[in-house]
Amino acid sequence: MISRKLMLHITCFTLSATAWQAQAGDDAPAETFTVGMGTQSAPRYSGSDQRHWLAGPVIQARDNAFFFDSLKGVGYDLQADNGLYLEHTLGFSLGRTDRNSTWRDGSNKLKGMGNIDAAVNTAIAAGWSATPWLSFEGKATLPLSDGQGVHYQTSVTLLPVQNNADTVALQSAALFGDRRYMNTFYGVSEKQSERTDFAPYQAAGGFYGVDSSLTWGHQFTPHWGSVVSVDYAWLGDHAGKSPIVDRRGGTTLNLGVLYTF
Repeated sequence: MISRKLMLHITCFTLSATAWQAQAGDDAPAETFTVGMGTQSAPRYSGSDQRHWLAGPVIQARDNAFFFDSLKGVGYDLQADNGLYLEHTLGFSLGRTDRNSTWRDGSNKLKGMGNIDAAVNTAIAAGWSATPWLSFEGKATLPLSDGQGVHYQTSVTLLPVQNNADTVALQSAALFGDRRYMNTFYGVSEKQSERTDFAPYQAAGGFYGVDSSLTWGHQFTPHWGSVVSVDYAWLGDHAGKSPIVDRRGGTTLNLGVLYTF
């Protein structure tokens, strides 16, 4: 599904980590551990016109190139002196349910569609930090434990404000999925149509949306920090014409408070 973050604490930490690294620069410690709490208001699933609130913990640990965090899972990243970098992770997707849920995507409006199973996945990202305030990235995510298809994204990130107390980040990503991925999350099969009021729909692979975010990270002390973000996701025709999509555009609001040891 489009890049609405599945759990609020995951989103808040990812954004805060970006802000913190921008502030820390070359003097960032090789080993860090961060904990915190966050809240999120988001659509119930990609294309839903209903909203729900989530709350949960934030966790990240890093030891040089190796890391664990709430969004990406476990992995490592490598960066060259010319700004090129590579990241490889092993993570987990929560899928989607056909009922209202307090911890994963889903809605009673999808009753009869069946659940999309949670899946272990691997992701490979390659990018270039062209300047300290501008970077480009391409990323592919592939499921390992379930055949849900592959999705990709290309993104550009701009950091117009970076100082000891504040970091502001603007990011925009173009989203793509293969045919299997698109029909897993946006398609309606003949059997699903018989169990619901949705007409059958076969989604084509390719470009399916844009996800843009504005993030503000603030450091109160060297250890305490906060992150506020607004994310807007828009679905193109391949996903937006699905009968399960009630609203093409969806906004997600995030707030996190973090402590880094």
